[in-house]
Amino acid sequence: MDFQTAVKTCFSKYADFSGRASRSEYWWFVLAEVVVLIVASLIHEYVYLIAALGFLVPALAVGARRLHDIGKSGWLQLLMIIPIVNLVLIYFYVQPSQPESNPHGVPAT
Repeated sequence: MDFQTAVKTCFSKYADFSGRASRSEYWWFVLAEVVVLIVASLIHEYVYLIAALGFLVPALAVGARRLHDIGKSGWLQLLMIIPIVNLVLIYFYVQPSQPESNPHGVPAT
């Protein structure tokens, strides 16, 4: 999945916490989020706040779908609250997709 398709997909599935998201879809979206937030922070703190709030729900949704892709529960994102333990999430996010179907659906393309 390319950059533009990943960002469009994540925003079109704005609050869809079901299904699966490929590794490339997740990481392209994270790159877009980081770039937008850096640019927004250079403009003004209120612009940054608006951008961060705009990316909040799609980021949580694609994170849950990414965890579903490796056979984990989306609720594991609650680990982000714990400072050091959230590194476990990064480990999960970089894992390859399960090639077979799982309870969350068929593999993402």
